[in-house]
Amino acid sequence: MIYREMGKTGKKISALGFGCMRLPEIKIAEMSDAEKKARESLSWYEAQRDDTWVVDEEKAIPMLKAAYDAGINYFDTAMFYCHFKSQATLGKAVKLMDREKIMVSTKIPMDEVRESSDFMRVLNHQLKLMDLDYIDFYHLHGINKDVFDDKIMAFNLKKEAQKALDEGLIKHISFSFHGAAKDVPYIVETFEMFSSALLQYNLLDRSNEENIKYLADKGIGVVIMGPVGGGRLSVPSELSEKLLGKNFSTPELALRFVLGNKNVSSAISGMGDMTMLENNLKVAEIPEPMTEDDFNKAALMMVELKKLSDLYCTGCNYCMPCPKQINIPQIFNAYTYHNVYGLTAQAKNMWRGYGGAPVSDCIECGQCNEKCPQGIKVAEKLKEVDEVLSAL
Repeated sequence: MIYREMGKTGKKISALGFGCMRLPEIKIAEMSDAEKKARESLSWYEAQRDDTWVVDEEKAIPMLKAAYDAGINYFDTAMFYCHFKSQATLGKAVKLMDREKIMVSTKIPMDEVRESSDFMRVLNHQLKLMDLDYIDFYHLHGINKDVFDDKIMAFNLKKEAQKALDEGLIKHISFSFHGAAKDVPYIVETFEMFSSALLQYNLLDRSNEENIKYLADKGIGVVIMGPVGGGRLSVPSELSEKLLGKNFSTPELALRFVLGNKNVSSAISGMGDMTMLENNLKVAEIPEPMTEDDFNKAALMMVELKKLSDLYCTGCNYCMPCPKQINIPQIFNAYTYHNVYGLTAQAKNMWRGYGGAPVSDCIECGQCNEKCPQGIKVAEKLKEVDEVLSAL
């Protein structure tokens, strides 16, 4: 296992971290119609709690122990993972490890914070649930600028975090980010206490690349979530051959690319079985997963491939809103996955999951054509793309 500096914490973190979002689960009961109806009024966060599912601990705990034995020392979970069961399972697995040799990461969901005291209330609940004396990296979960201003700063969670640090309940305060990339420096410089950050970054989404360098330069550890694009880069494709002329599997290419960024401390992967763990470990054991030349080539080729497409849509969303509720960028993005990157299986999934109005509803009003900075004849291309995607 390769280890890297975790910012200025003095910790060495394994290049591969274990994300406990996708632990194997078992469905133990069916939900009644009345229960299903009652859940319709719940928020997305509340709806994740579902007691008809449990973690298959006979598989999950040995897998977590195998990861530890292979050298993984960073285990990341959150309150709502695995229908709210992930934290307790990880806590049981930790009993089989040397606690001083690992780092446990979990998160406080902002939906649970309605006043300042909720920080300590939720933290203590999580410690009890996991049967731990402390959490190594405690994240403000899934924040953006609005959440940061309206909850974290408004409720003075800096004071609560400092109290938790002083009492030894957490070792480091961190944040996971789901907002506009431009807002990361504002959040970091305003809060002034972060030891690490959890950011989205992969071959398909490099919007946080400048932030990764910015954080690393400030001595803040950078952990990457979604290295395989939330599964979009887990399917077979010819992407590695297109980018580098090499025969890597698509998920291997994706993980190599993320770890090829020298400013990344670790990449966490949500692993649901031993095969995934074993495949990821092979990459995490390579001292140089991707050379600087290959890293730069892959990054440049991803841009150039898209430019060479017969449909160069940048996803700027200037064409929206469509008066007929056709989600133009989503449709063009699915086509790009198929036509440009060769990720046809993912394109199929995106097309099947398309939630906007059908292309047949287009009235060719021309508004999108006028607003497209790339000069795409949108209405015309929509029909062509619709035919291609429908035939996949």
